[in-house]
Amino acid sequence: MVTLMENATALDMLERHPDKVSGAWVFKGTRVPVSAFFENLKDGASVDQFLEWFPGVARSQVGALLDYEQQAAFDF
Repeated sequence: MVTLMENATALDMLERHPDKVSGAWVFKGTRVPVSAFFENLKDGASVDQFLEWFPGVARSQVGALLDYEQQAAFDF
């Protein structure tokens, strides 16, 4: 089960503001929507490619998001 601390760490990598990218969840400090990451993966891109295409996103942000998603899938 994902603990509150683990949730906080993953969610610290993201932010959401009504006046930024139409209120979509973005990687903190960027205008890159989290949905763009998953769409790129779905279309066959690698994490390395995504990071190359969106240089404002840190590997640690992607890693924390993937860790969170993996744990959430197992808790489902």
